[in-house]
Amino acid sequence: MAVLKYEEIAESLRARIAAGEFAPGTTIPSGRDLAEQWSVSRATAIKAVDVLRSDGVVVAKQGTGFVVTETPVARPAGARRAGSARVTGGMPFARIGAPDWAEPSARVANALGIDSGVAALRRIRVLQLPDGSPHSYVEAWFPPEIGEAAPRLADTAPLAEGTTRYVRRQTGRSPAEGVDVTTVRLASEEEAAQLAVPMPTAVAVVLHTAHDQEGRPLVCEEGVTPSALFEQVETYEM
Repeated sequence: MAVLKYEEIAESLRARIAAGEFAPGTTIPSGRDLAEQWSVSRATAIKAVDVLRSDGVVVAKQGTGFVVTETPVARPAGARRAGSARVTGGMPFARIGAPDWAEPSARVANALGIDSGVAALRRIRVLQLPDGSPHSYVEAWFPPEIGEAAPRLADTAPLAEGTTRYVRRQTGRSPAEGVDVTTVRLASEEEAAQLAVPMPTAVAVVLHTAHDQEGRPLVCEEGVTPSALFEQVETYEM
């Protein structure tokens, strides 16, 4: 499928932000400047910037224009419906430690389609409530072929373009189907510490796995939320 011009401009800006050309808090080129640089209408340039705004990569600042966001935003595991922007239901988060290669649990390994004992690339974050307190503890696991093809996933720096777009750019693979499994158990010691809750505390666990067009797993996220903060709402026709 052909890439539309505004999408091409947006992807170019993402790449420049991810490369550090535009640091958090700095202003990106204006719609007028982008229109001149790309020889497109101003409306097309503004639409490209609006894509970044919808994904939480930039925010409008009065008298300045659009600036790169200081605080990264992510959606909870299992909240990645098709067509939804990253800021739709998104929450600020803090990265925990550095990404590492580790052996996932049997449940995650099965979701990723890897054998027991095989290491996968892990990224950990804690999503936060408006007051900065923890909301959920999320471990994102990438199968070996994704981790090796997308080396920046192992960096501690956030990916301004988002992991989905970065993986697609590196591998040509993108999510086509998501599978979410919700269970309830008691928090582990590590989870209780990161979530600032006593033990024992009941938690809801959402195991979200994204598959590409050929059914191959791209990532598996295990999101752990204290029962007092977990709410799942479904609206459907009857």
